[in-house]
Amino acid sequence: MGKAVRIREYGGPEVLELIEFSARPPGYGEILVRVEAAGLNRADLLQRRGLYPAPPGSPADIPGLEYAGVVEAVGEGVTEWKVGDRVMGIVGGGAMATHVTVSAREAIPVPSRLSFAEAAAIPEAFLTAYDALFLQGGLRMGEYVLVHAVGSGVGTAALQLAREAGAAVIGTSRSQEKLDRCREMGMEGGILVEGSFAEKVRELTDGRGADCILDLVGASYLEENLAALAWRGRMICVGLLGGAKTNLPLGTLLAKRATLIGTVLRSRPPEEKAILARRFADEIVPLFERGRLSPVVETVLPFEQVAEAHRRLESNRTFGKIVLSW
Repeated sequence: MGKAVRIREYGGPEVLELIEFSARPPGYGEILVRVEAAGLNRADLLQRRGLYPAPPGSPADIPGLEYAGVVEAVGEGVTEWKVGDRVMGIVGGGAMATHVTVSAREAIPVPSRLSFAEAAAIPEAFLTAYDALFLQGGLRMGEYVLVHAVGSGVGTAALQLAREAGAAVIGTSRSQEKLDRCREMGMEGGILVEGSFAEKVRELTDGRGADCILDLVGASYLEENLAALAWRGRMICVGLLGGAKTNLPLGTLLAKRATLIGTVLRSRPPEEKAILARRFADEIVPLFERGRLSPVVETVLPFEQVAEAHRRLESNRTFGKIVLSW
């Protein structure tokens, strides 16, 4: 009998508990993974509060969107994995357990140089940033990209990916310490957000504006984001930390011939997730193998301290990812 984190009822971190749990055996095209570590995400905090329900087919009371572990069993029809392989990936929920059953096509090989705790910090952050910047936003060499919440898991992933692609990264944060650490990682310009940031973006880009914006904030930043965009710029919204409803200044959008894109991984069809996983494995995992990319891990805590992990993430003081380990 294994274990899992359960949301006993909606509320604060105190509603989280460890329970006995058995994952279902793998069906056709699936693998059973013994989870060694799982990354904590803001979606887990929202799910705990009853604000972000799990999609159909995922457990409603066991959180966890990403895992790293070892293949323990393979279902019928699986040829790409064998028992003992090290894998990582994203799921709709249920990763905060000792075992999770996942689609074999959505699993990704763990880079050989990384520990399970490091690997668990990769899937949600780097898949989100890779998909948003390049597959949705078409980021190219020589462009300026504005990354909001640059000290977050997705932010530090986007910074590294954009840097490797030859783009110039401008990041925002409410913490000067986080901006300083991101400069050490190759960020070209940092903006301490205390109000308007669009004018500062234009100053840092010699009046051009950002060709691409990766936004994790949402409604409260929309007007400033459009003002900060370059002509024919692209804004990709992947988060709604600052709200989901606001007025859209269509005049600015039209005048700049700008593109506004919304995207989320959790609710995508399995086929799209499988295609994304394969592209990521082919194009991005080799960069981890060569040491060009590295997950940024704030701390690793045992699953027995899951409530403390939630409190730390909610404090907004973390840099990079919090990982839970069995």
